[in-house]
Amino acid sequence: MTDPTPASALPRPFSQAELDDRLRRVQEEMARRGLASLVVVDPANLYYLTGYNAWSFYVPQCLIVPASGLPHLFGRPMDMHGTIHTTDLASDRAHFYPESYIHRTDIHPYDWIADRAQELGLLPDTHDSIVAAETDAHYFSPRGFLALHRRLQRATLVDAHELVNWVRLVKSPAEADKMRVAGRIATQVMTRAIEALRPGRRQCDVVADIQHAQAVGTAEAGGDYPAIVPMLPTGKRAGTPHLTWSDVEFVRGEATTLELAGCYQRYHAPIARTVSLGPPSAPLAHCADAIEEAVGVTLDAMRPGTPVDEVHAAFTRVLARHGLSKESRIGYSIGIGFPPDWGEHTVSLRAEETTVLRTGMAFHVILGMWMDDWGYELSEPVLIGDGAAERLIDLPQTLTVTP
Repeated sequence: MTDPTPASALPRPFSQAELDDRLRRVQEEMARRGLASLVVVDPANLYYLTGYNAWSFYVPQCLIVPASGLPHLFGRPMDMHGTIHTTDLASDRAHFYPESYIHRTDIHPYDWIADRAQELGLLPDTHDSIVAAETDAHYFSPRGFLALHRRLQRATLVDAHELVNWVRLVKSPAEADKMRVAGRIATQVMTRAIEALRPGRRQCDVVADIQHAQAVGTAEAGGDYPAIVPMLPTGKRAGTPHLTWSDVEFVRGEATTLELAGCYQRYHAPIARTVSLGPPSAPLAHCADAIEEAVGVTLDAMRPGTPVDEVHAAFTRVLARHGLSKESRIGYSIGIGFPPDWGEHTVSLRAEETTVLRTGMAFHVILGMWMDDWGYELSEPVLIGDGAAERLIDLPQTLTVTP
């Protein structure tokens, strides 16, 4: 019998050629913006550029990308050893600030990071240098920014405006394959959730079934942890999105909106469906019929070469015929995700968005309708193919009604 492959020897999620191409495209965009270096903080972007994957974003860490040459990773000593198991970074490109910098009020890890990066020539501090940082990333604190700013006496420090995120927008064939696997996991997860949701069961017990399904994945591919926990507002709470669970039992006569995801090697396929325990109310049934029609029209409109605002308009026309309207966006770009979000923070499907769809983009099309004391959600993760949107899940686009 062959011994199992050690975890440390598992294949990397991407080839070196793919990583090299990603870096090239990031540095081309940096050159277009006149940047001397880029401070990357979003863990999804660290993963995209190096493959680094660890639960280490709770403390300061970053990848500094120079205008030319190779990027360097900076982080906490005990966590940065994860580069050995998840990346092919040479040891001289992974740098550990002293453990004594953790959770101090008088010094900050970015003091050390900035000093070391300047020694390495990664952060040129001249009057004609422009350094960009991901200042809107979840894990870049104001104290971190101020520490970095103090060390750049002459260079201009600017916002990166999601530079790497926009490079990530069009998925490679390898990325598209990972998203398809995530979609198959999402199909399994939602199927299990709908089967588990019954009157008398506690919400927490159903969530346990969901999280088990997310981890198990499929027979061919185990699941990864999603960037967002299961969300399932129930009854009158269903009119408020993004609520999680309690230990309260499900009740016949109430509806629950489920927003979940399948995740594979950090690539996400989010999915939302609504379950009514018993006959739905008339407003809920009417809304479900309208959204069922609208999702078909919306996905049909999502073709390469179509501006996003035209997709949104197609959705809006259907809703208007049913006497309904929706103020919030109807979707957003997806791909790699780390807590607390699986969105890419680039393209949103809304009336003001003029980005033109391209083959390889991926979206979570979420048609959520949230009223005062009830709600309805239906969503689809899709890839933009050569001629149409490719659904990543295989489930009916309808309201589920249990006996």
